[in-house]
Amino acid sequence: MDISKIGGGICAPKGYMASGIHCGFRKNRDKKDLGIIVSDKECSVAAVFTQNKVKGAPIAVDKEHIKDGKIRAVICNSGNANTCAVNGIEVAENTCRLLAEVLDIKKEDVFVSSTGVIGEPLKFETFEEGVPRAVKELSYTGSDDFAHAIMTTDTVKKEAAYSFKIAGKEVKIGGVAKGSGMIHPNMATMLCFITTDADITPEMLQKALNRDIKDSFNQISVDGDTSTNDTVCLMANGMAENILIDTEDENYRTFCDALATLTKQLAKGVVKDGEGATKMIECTVTKAPDKQIARRISKAVITSTLFKSAIFGEDANWGRILCAVGYSGADFDINFVDVYLRSKIGSILVCKDGSYYEFDEDMAAEILTDDEIFVDIDLNQGLYDAKAWGCDLSYEYVRINGDYRT
Repeated sequence: MDISKIGGGICAPKGYMASGIHCGFRKNRDKKDLGIIVSDKECSVAAVFTQNKVKGAPIAVDKEHIKDGKIRAVICNSGNANTCAVNGIEVAENTCRLLAEVLDIKKEDVFVSSTGVIGEPLKFETFEEGVPRAVKELSYTGSDDFAHAIMTTDTVKKEAAYSFKIAGKEVKIGGVAKGSGMIHPNMATMLCFITTDADITPEMLQKALNRDIKDSFNQISVDGDTSTNDTVCLMANGMAENILIDTEDENYRTFCDALATLTKQLAKGVVKDGEGATKMIECTVTKAPDKQIARRISKAVITSTLFKSAIFGEDANWGRILCAVGYSGADFDINFVDVYLRSKIGSILVCKDGSYYEFDEDMAAEILTDDEIFVDIDLNQGLYDAKAWGCDLSYEYVRINGDYRT
C-alpha cells in the first residue's frame, strides 16, 4: 500500500479546524496553553485511557461523552492536569458545556483533556476567558498552534500526517501528540489526538485503535511512570467519502496500516524528546515464541534504568540488556539468545547464546556515540517479532523533575 507523508498535521484531513492560544493556565505568556479541534461534521470516535488508578477528571467525563461513539470537538489545556482536584469533574463538565454553547453543539459531543501539574485546582474562569478567543482563532491550518498549546516539558512538537487510498478514494490521517516525561503507558501514552476523513464506524474505529496501541504507544517508555491523564483520541468524520468501513475487510486493513504508520512516528517522537534525553533507543526482538513475549522483552530492555544510564554513558554494558531480558517475565530459553548493538556507524555482536562473546570494546563505544541506538535481540526460538522505543537517562532528567512545579 502506498502511504505518503504530507503536511498539515491534524488539519490535513478534510473538514478539521484547530487553534491554540495563551489564556493564563501557564505563567509564561509566550507559551500557548489552550487548544481546540473542531470537525465540520459529526465524527465517529474511539479512545483509550490510562490504567493508572489515579485518573484525571477529564477521563471520567470523556468516557461518558463517547458512549454513543460520536463527537464534534476536542478541547485541551496545558499547565494543569485537573487531577486529584476537588472541583475536577465540575470544571471538566463546565468546560465542555462552555465550548458547546460557543460552537452551538451538544456538550456530550465535546472531548476534554488536561495536562500539567497534578493536585492543583483548575480555575474554570480561565476557560471562560480563553474559549471564545480560541474559537475565533480556529483555522484549517491551525494544527501547529494546537500542537504547541498542549506541550508541557516538551521541547519540540509531535505532529504528522499521511495520505493513502481506500478503494480508489484518497483518505488522509493526521495526528498531534504531547509527552516528554511521565511516559510509561499501560494503554496508550501521554496525550494524542488523531483526525481522519475516513468513513468508518465507531466500532471498527475502536477495534483499529485497540489493535494499534499494542505495537505503538504501549511500546514506549521514557521514565517508567504511567501518567494519570494518558489519552489517545481518534476521530473520523467520513468526509473522504470512501466506502464505509464496517467490517474487517481489505479496506479496514488498509486503514489500520495507515494508522500504524502515523502512531509509530508519533510514539518515536515522544521518546526522542524524552526529558533530558540525548539518545533514542529502539529495541527489536526477533524469532520469539509468540508476539507477547517479543513485546515484553523489548519493553523491558528500553525501560531498564541501568541500561538507559549505560547508553547515556556510551558504555556497551550488554549484561544490563540480558538482565532486563531475564526479568521481563517472558517464557523462553536464555541459552539461544544473541544480542547486537547497532547505529548508523555500524553493528556489533556483543552476546552469543546468552553468554559472553569477545567483541571490540572500542568499536562498540564508537557505535554508541550516535544519537539513535538500536538493540537487536534474536531469541532464535520462534517466528514472532516486536519493537519498543525509549531513551537514555541523563543528569538533565533529574534537574527537570527536581523543580517541575517551580
